Amino acid sequence: MSGRDWFWVIFLGTIWGSSFLFNALLIREIGPLWVSAGRVGIGALGCWAFFFALRKQLPPLSMIYVHFFILGTMSYAIPFALFPLSQQYLAAGVAAIVNAMTPIMTVIVSHFWPGGEKASWGKSFGVLAGFAGVFILASPALAPGGTSQLWAIGACLSATICYAVALNYTRNFKSVDPSVMAACALTGATLSATVAAFIGEGMPVIATVEGWASMLGIGLLATAFAFQVMYRLLPRIGATNFSVVTFIAPVSAIVLSVTLLDEHILPSHVLGMLGIFIGLILIDGRLMRRVLRKPA
Repeated sequence: MSGRDWFWVIFLGTIWGSSFLFNALLIREIGPLWVSAGRVGIGALGCWAFFFALRKQLPPLSMIYVHFFILGTMSYAIPFALFPLSQQYLAAGVAAIVNAMTPIMTVIVSHFWPGGEKASWGKSFGVLAGFAGVFILASPALAPGGTSQLWAIGACLSATICYAVALNYTRNFKSVDPSVMAACALTGATLSATVAAFIGEGMPVIATVEGWASMLGIGLLATAFAFQVMYRLLPRIGATNFSVVTFIAPVSAIVLSVTLLDEHILPSHVLGMLGIFIGLILIDGRLMRRVLRKPA
């Protein structure tokens, strides 16, 4: 990758790590359903601004808009609610570490998805290492009184399953322009998330400048802008190089949560993160291939 590509990869990882900080600040004022609805709603507005600025065109009216709604709900509305829900009981850094399980969950879902990629032995070992990391991460929650934390880690894992399903579902959109897909999918997510938020939590009230800044940050920066960068960077550097973002985001979240929220990271959290990172390295496969090719 070029120096410019590395900059954007590191930038995206840092920004997505900051979304867990924004979640932690927002749930002090509003419920997790409204965190999701606000994020996808503001993100959709930002993506539509890109759409009109770039003079894109919508596809003809067809069933594809139903698919946009399903994709948006699965990929954005549900996981964006599950993470702030879990952060009512978990540190932002811990939620971000579990989020790194997304590529590992994608291997599992892809293996069983019709026409999906079958898992190799290396990827299978990567899956085992990842779940071993989650077990270590969850070990403090197994002590008496840790039920809520264990449940919260399960909510984070459920969000990564949503991401994994959505990544496979996007195969239906190979011919769709990325800017169009982002705007339409986030609009679909806004519809489902807003209805759920009104039913589940009533009218939201954000009373502080900090809250509004967090909502704008997570909506415009971590969603609208980050997605526009992602959709343009991914085809240029490939999915394998782009996966480096997965390593950067939890580190970014930990640094931000410790320095700005005064949260504490336990040794089990670090060991759990290392287990997940080992799983990601095994799934990526590049390091192992280099080791095996190295002459004796």
